[in-house]
Amino acid sequence: MSLPTTALLHAIDADKTKLDAARPLPVHTLASLREKLTLEWTYHSNAIEGNTLTLRETKVVLEGITVGGKSLREHFEATNHRDAILYVEAIVAKNEALSEWQIRNIHSLVLKSIDDKEAGRYRQENVVIAGASTTPPDFLHLPEEMKSLVEWYEQADQLHPVERAAELHTRFVKIHPFVDGNGRTGRLLLNFELMKAGYPPAIIQKEDRLEYYDSLDEACVSGDYGGITQLVGNSVQRSLDTYLSVLGLRN
Repeated sequence: MSLPTTALLHAIDADKTKLDAARPLPVHTLASLREKLTLEWTYHSNAIEGNTLTLRETKVVLEGITVGGKSLREHFEATNHRDAILYVEAIVAKNEALSEWQIRNIHSLVLKSIDDKEAGRYRQENVVIAGASTTPPDFLHLPEEMKSLVEWYEQADQLHPVERAAELHTRFVKIHPFVDGNGRTGRLLLNFELMKAGYPPAIIQKEDRLEYYDSLDEACVSGDYGGITQLVGNSVQRSLDTYLSVLGLRN
């Protein structure tokens, strides 16, 4: 049974304190954890969007091997996502602030060689999202919507990092600024925020897809971010469990 949100955030912070106390982590341990989480993050984020590569197939694609019977697009989705993670890690390491430019760069990597014309470009047309209760804003309003998103983010430092990451993700998805790749880009932004604050990435699993979409929809409609924060928090907790177990710190 999952903890209520406040208790969950306390538990996450207690585990993060344990992890921070163990830093710097052994080099090979850190490398293997990073590889594991990059693979799982790439697999699940793509699977949520309909990519049919299995976890093992995703692993071999990231190693440079072509998988028979899978489309070129699915291969690019895997390698692009890995490259986008590397980019996010780099901007976190340099302590760069989030900006529209960064968001466009992340998206550009997500759609590279899949749709180069739209990569990093705000949509030039209106769209609807299948299954969603809200309609994204008119494309003519995207510059002001994205400017407002960054302004909100700059003022949101009173929120717990997990809450801020969940709300940033939701607000971005609601704007839906690109014709394709919004979900993947949004989850990369989610983890940019978490990693910047020293937390491991939240890997929303494809098995949680329905709960994820439902909690996103609820937050977009009502402005209540409790459900999506809970889902993100549970995902962060899972990553922390992985770290602490490998380090022998999980009691």
